[in-house]
Amino acid sequence: MILYDQTNQIFHLQGLTFSYILSVYNGVLMHMYWGKKLPEGDHAGLFVLSGEAASFDPPCNRHPREVLTQEKGYFGQRSLNLINTHGDDVLSLRYEGHRVFAGKKKLQGLPASYVESDAEADTLEIDLRDALTGAAVTLSYTVFHDFDVLARSMVIRNESDQPMTLTEVQTSVPLPMDDYEIIHLKGAWARERFAQRIPMPQGTFSISSRRGASSHENNPFLALVKPHTTEHGGDVYAMTHVYSGSFSASVDVGIDAAPRMMMGLCSDVFSWQLEPGAAFQAPETLLTYAHDGLNGLSHRMHAFIRQRICRGMWRDQSRPILINNWEATYFDFNSDKLVEIARRGAEIGCELFVIDDGWFGKRNADNCSLGDWVVNENKLPGGLKTLAERINALGLQVGLWFEPEMVSPDSDLYRAHPDWCLHVEGRERTTARNQLILDVSRKEVQDYIIESVSSVLRSAPISYVKWDMNRNMMEGFSAALPAAQRMETQHRYMLGLYRVLEEITSAFPKVLFESCSGGGGRFDCGMLHYMPQTWTSDDTDASERVRIQYGTSLIYPCSSMGAHVSAVPNHQTGRTTPFHTRCNVAMGGNFGFELNLNKISEEELRCAKDAVATVKKLRTTMQQGEYSRLVNPLTSNGRSAWQFTDDERVIVCIYQDYASPNPQPWHVKLTGLDENVVYVDEAHGLRCSGGALMSIGIPVPRAWQDHESWIYCFEKA
Repeated sequence: MILYDQTNQIFHLQGLTFSYILSVYNGVLMHMYWGKKLPEGDHAGLFVLSGEAASFDPPCNRHPREVLTQEKGYFGQRSLNLINTHGDDVLSLRYEGHRVFAGKKKLQGLPASYVESDAEADTLEIDLRDALTGAAVTLSYTVFHDFDVLARSMVIRNESDQPMTLTEVQTSVPLPMDDYEIIHLKGAWARERFAQRIPMPQGTFSISSRRGASSHENNPFLALVKPHTTEHGGDVYAMTHVYSGSFSASVDVGIDAAPRMMMGLCSDVFSWQLEPGAAFQAPETLLTYAHDGLNGLSHRMHAFIRQRICRGMWRDQSRPILINNWEATYFDFNSDKLVEIARRGAEIGCELFVIDDGWFGKRNADNCSLGDWVVNENKLPGGLKTLAERINALGLQVGLWFEPEMVSPDSDLYRAHPDWCLHVEGRERTTARNQLILDVSRKEVQDYIIESVSSVLRSAPISYVKWDMNRNMMEGFSAALPAAQRMETQHRYMLGLYRVLEEITSAFPKVLFESCSGGGGRFDCGMLHYMPQTWTSDDTDASERVRIQYGTSLIYPCSSMGAHVSAVPNHQTGRTTPFHTRCNVAMGGNFGFELNLNKISEEELRCAKDAVATVKKLRTTMQQGEYSRLVNPLTSNGRSAWQFTDDERVIVCIYQDYASPNPQPWHVKLTGLDENVVYVDEAHGLRCSGGALMSIGIPVPRAWQDHESWIYCFEKA
């Protein structure tokens, strides 16, 4: 609901459990409140905006403006910076008007949250303008009736007759002065999204990606919490970006000791020439407040991402159990070898076989053929159609790996179009993984990718695509842009990529698309808008995956996480973990196998078959149910637990990294159950009330080996 007090010019945005309040004061849009939901009423007397207190500081530093610009001595971080034709960046935005309407508009050229009918949301648009320069901004706020998330975006327009240069575009939200801690997701390749919790500094904390992707190193997610906040209680203020390219996020504590959260495009690799009459659409930011702890944050965001970021046929469907040949064969395969792996997968109940890298061009190693999306019939006689039909005959669907944004220097595409890669004339073209990045900002490159990928998908019964992107941008500039616009390359690349994804996914609506970027290097809401799941990490080690999946779950739903059982010793860490634990960990996401089932023991094969049967029985709950974290592996000496809950059952997954002598008993307490309902786990002989399971918890068996795990499934009696 969006309420407007015309007398005091106050906007009150009410979500299910939050309020967000703005006020127009002397023509300036001020931020008044974001937090626990307030009732309707006159709150104007609680907002002090006069600034009459004695101070040597200019007024703009003392007033919590909604859009932070260079004006009247504001010295903090800016959320918007625009250099006018006179060469200065002073910007005095003043309120001009507003509109409230049902529904939500699409963002031009960008992924964003959406509505399926206008009746499910209300949107407030506020117009601001700088009278001297003609710069204008429209801020957009959407409140959903059934989801507890606020969607924000803005459009910047040049309404003058002179060009301007946009250099900073951020969503900014001030918070009350208080003690906070910062939570963010830090990592690297093969160890993505480890949750970090640190005290908020009295200064500026920032994370960013300049890589042309949201990155393995930092994720576009940031939260402020009170020190006492736990998984189950306390205040959480969080932001995430519906964008897949370079970004920045920060917490800036100014002289007033009040923090401002900010998230937007990374100014180190961005500027935009705004010609007269032109407009720039900024990416959307999602804001979430939770009064009930980190699980409360996750419950809100998981439901929203699953149903109002992800789209298409697969959004609400159970995901197929797959087997991928990558770690089983790498590039060394032929049709018969693939069919034999698929045959064993069919025997244990798998539903999808994925042909990974090596099926195209002359691709027998990672040093050639990217861009040449033509089947290698020396490996696959009769092409993909013949192979797919053989695998279909076993009862399995067929999936395919692509890396369409890349080009190998040793490829027919590169020899024909050496200018089609990102590069700087006169400088060495830096390769990584023996490849360069196609300049997807160019329409002719976009068209080539659309047609080449579509041609393959039309040629054979392909039901799944893994869309990979294995390196980041170096010399990330387009030779097709004039010098004054070269810093637009990264954002234009993303706009081009989003056009490609929109066209391909729309043309093949029955195909399940999964995004990948060297594992989890582009795990963000922007990619999830087109592809409802992401390969969580190239690290398939079960022990590491517990931590990776745990951190990822702070913001992203389990239905978005690809999680596979792989061989041991693990190919990334060399660690050996029990087969049943590898299965149990993979059940925390979209389950699959990444090994040669013909090379495992009969006991492991039986375990794999049992795991497949378990997933088929429980996957609706695990992929669509409410997920709660119970025990944090980063703070609990290698112990971890999480819970899935729906109307039918409660599933609890418990992991323990290391066995110890003379261990003390420990219990895992559940959450969110009906205290008076009896829950039964027949396999473990447990019959308990919800109150007992939450207050006493499940007694965890003694671990007699490292990397042990247990799964409990409770049904309502």
